[in-house]
Amino acid sequence: MRKGLFERSSPFTQLMFTLFTMLASMLLLMFVGLLLAPPAVGVSLPEIIAMTGNGEINHHLPLMRYMQTLQGIALFIVPAFFLGYLFAGSATRYFSLRSTAPGRWFVAVLFVMMLAVPLINLLASLNDMIVFPERLSWLESRFRNAEETARRATEFFMSVDNFGGMLFNIFMIAVLPGIGEELIFRGVLQKIFTRWTGNVHAAIVISAFLFSAMHLQFYGLFPRWLLGVMLGYLLVWSGSIWLPVFAHFAYNAMAVVVTWFSRKGYLPEDISEYGASWDVIPVTVILTACCVLLLWKLKIESRRPLPVEE
Repeated sequence: MRKGLFERSSPFTQLMFTLFTMLASMLLLMFVGLLLAPPAVGVSLPEIIAMTGNGEINHHLPLMRYMQTLQGIALFIVPAFFLGYLFAGSATRYFSLRSTAPGRWFVAVLFVMMLAVPLINLLASLNDMIVFPERLSWLESRFRNAEETARRATEFFMSVDNFGGMLFNIFMIAVLPGIGEELIFRGVLQKIFTRWTGNVHAAIVISAFLFSAMHLQFYGLFPRWLLGVMLGYLLVWSGSIWLPVFAHFAYNAMAVVVTWFSRKGYLPEDISEYGASWDVIPVTVILTACCVLLLWKLKIESRRPLPVEE
């Protein structure tokens, strides 16, 4: 069996090489992608550079889509498969890509993601209430501005009216992150931290925190952290990377579809924020309890024990 070049390296070495690979891939592929952008989006390279400098890129939907898609591939998907080759001699073997979970697990996880939405929205609402001390008001201001920038970018992506635009958003916002981010955070980093700490629970919490922090949105830190923890346990219980990939995809895809239907007037405009207000707390508690019960059921049915400490 072919060995990976860094297969026997220490967890710290693998972590550093993971970060280096992600950065190098991002810089290289984004540079190449920038050179290839003009024929793809119909804008010359000097115009792209000018728009980037004055912020007009945020109003050019094809270019923003192109750059967002390129980033997802360059920062997560390409590095993940390269790291799988270096750490195990084969990405298929490293990520156990041929291993899958029972079909009923995927159905259960779909319901878990749906039931978790009100709780996630409630946590996001509580997260948004955090106020920094006066001496750190500058930091809070930066966090708020970053949150507003991300919100406007998301609204711009979601502003499409046609069905094809919605499908592309699902690809860009659900398919690419579902595959790439799960391969890196659950497939690579969680495995590294499990070796490093000798404790799978600590590894799940740490990799989930990095997953949330990577989004650079403090006022979404805690709900994303919780989602990351859920995804981490889904991998451990099922032994298949495809279950957290599907869960991540399903959660993001639901957001895209619900937003599109609400913009069309088929659903209430505020449905995507259901659970954020205090008047629906009883419903949120009930749905959260159902979510926990489903997760517990998956844990009980788990075919694999927790990884042995190394």
